[in-house]
Amino acid sequence: MIHQPVLLQEVLTNLDPKPGEIFIDGTVNRGGHTLAIAERLGAAGQLFGLDVDKNALDEARANLAQVACTITLLETNFSELTRVIPEAVQGKVNGILLDLGFSSEQMDDSGRGFSFKRDEPLFMTLASNSVEGALTAATIVNSWPESELAHLIGKYGEERFARSIAKALVLARHRARIMTTFQLVAVIKEAVPVWYTKRRLHFATKTFQALRITTNDELTILAQTLPQAWSVLTLGGRLGIISFHSLEARIVKTFFQSLERSEEGSLVTKHALKPTYAEVKGNPRARSAQLRVIKKIL
Repeated sequence: MIHQPVLLQEVLTNLDPKPGEIFIDGTVNRGGHTLAIAERLGAAGQLFGLDVDKNALDEARANLAQVACTITLLETNFSELTRVIPEAVQGKVNGILLDLGFSSEQMDDSGRGFSFKRDEPLFMTLASNSVEGALTAATIVNSWPESELAHLIGKYGEERFARSIAKALVLARHRARIMTTFQLVAVIKEAVPVWYTKRRLHFATKTFQALRITTNDELTILAQTLPQAWSVLTLGGRLGIISFHSLEARIVKTFFQSLERSEEGSLVTKHALKPTYAEVKGNPRARSAQLRVIKKIL
């Protein structure tokens, strides 16, 4: 099954893949955007797809099996882009897409603790086969000092009750280690006011976001990847980023603005493109998506 790719028509319109071109999808997932781009590239085109999630890549491989385009799928983080993309095509790439979101399968069925809706081990690691000793969300909530917990929940979750949640985590872990998502949700619920638990946005959303970002070092990796992506584009090549929260969006916007100021890039999207009402209605997880695209002119 191919998951519902967000802003698909906007991606195709603004990245404008053409027959015979070379593209990189840095976040293949199960192949939604990849398939649509590959079909535009045709038999003479090349597409390189990257993802750290082996299970997602396996599904993508099956979903893309009938496409005429030459597709190379690589199990790696997009921060390794310039290392894994062949030197022969670096500087000749016509388009790159990074979709920084998570599929429903990753959020709800991964067994890795991304969602507060299921009781799962508190890993929150994106890679399917994490190396031994790799940082997990359980490690963070059970061992990091209260001040650091408050800082990361406030900064990466933009959570107004970060201090009280951090304090509650430290008190709770003295009684018993916090090893599952439901244990974590219970601690957060006790730490925030009752009215906060009755809002439309789930009261654990921001803390879970903060832990996921920290566990996977997402913002640092994004900042490291953007210059690499830019370096492998050809003149006229386009870089498109779909972000889902303000922290990611700020990094992308700042990078694009710096390219525009130095006259290396020209904004294809003058403002971030957002999903239509119809798309959000059909796929509620698309509601916070924003697409920004820039073209290389120097």
